[in-house]
Amino acid sequence: MTPSALGYAMPPEWSTQDAVWLSWPVDDPRHWGGAKRDLIHAKFAEIAAAISCHETVRINAPGKEHDAIRSLCNRAKAVPERVELFDHPHNDVWCRDHGPIFLKHRESGALAVSDWEFNAWGGKFPPFDLDNSIPRAVAESLKLPRFEGGMILEGGAIEINGLGQLLTTEAVLLNPNRNPQLSRRDIEQKLRDTLGVHEILWLKQGIEGDDTDGHIDDLARFVDDTTIVACVEKNRESPNHAVLADNLRRLRDFAGPKDRPFDVVEIALPEACAVPGWRLPLLPASYVNFLIVNGGLLVPTFRQTRNDDHALGLLRELFPGREVTGIDCLDLVEEGGTLHCISQQQPA
Repeated sequence: MTPSALGYAMPPEWSTQDAVWLSWPVDDPRHWGGAKRDLIHAKFAEIAAAISCHETVRINAPGKEHDAIRSLCNRAKAVPERVELFDHPHNDVWCRDHGPIFLKHRESGALAVSDWEFNAWGGKFPPFDLDNSIPRAVAESLKLPRFEGGMILEGGAIEINGLGQLLTTEAVLLNPNRNPQLSRRDIEQKLRDTLGVHEILWLKQGIEGDDTDGHIDDLARFVDDTTIVACVEKNRESPNHAVLADNLRRLRDFAGPKDRPFDVVEIALPEACAVPGWRLPLLPASYVNFLIVNGGLLVPTFRQTRNDDHALGLLRELFPGREVTGIDCLDLVEEGGTLHCISQQQPA
């Protein structure tokens, strides 16, 4: 039987969480050009500390690195008893994409792990064998049942609400570099069978510079069951303008609960972020790559005071009752992602 038939479903991110998982940066000269090792390690410690203010942070890392990681997290003023380290070697930091997607039983509340194949966004960044092993390792460490998804899927490619609706993009899930043997109907059925969703809502493509081919978590996020916050680009000369305008039209046409349109709230992208001579001429910086935690919201910022403040203010209005914290992610986004991309929540 499928996980859905057994009563499991993926909860929305705003459900109460037991922990957030990170995969600690590995020492690879290809990452951040090899020039920002200490800075990126300190940034991960800062993020771990911010998460630990709200809940437990669980970190995948080789056992030999645990003492150094714990020391960095302590220096960043993480809550010590909320930092847990697991001897889970991996290839890269993007836990949203290679980590487990947790399921929860609708009646008992029991947890399970859904384990999808990971091929580094169409084989772009080998090796990825250790990344692909992380869901199994987590399931074994937590002694949770594990269900194989039966296709390649990254967690950043999907966004769900609490009513069984899932947002994704054609540019990723229908890309022949993932599952060329599967039709659109096949892919939708696997999502329904494993994640317990019933409706798939498709956007077309993503923003410039996104190595993932267009993950939804840089484009549009559910705030609650009926509200979506969506990126827009006002500059008509930007390559993102037309793409995001098309996404916005589709979002406004989608039917939400009781066949009513979603409440779609626009949030502007930051001004173009770029690093001269870097492999990505335009970085995929986006304010919707936030992470929801218990009682809080961690939001990427990009050293653009006016734009950062506007985004933080808007998200405070959309998430009343949560402590909204901005975290400078300009260095982090050089490798193609920020807070949501590096994390994966574990439901309570």
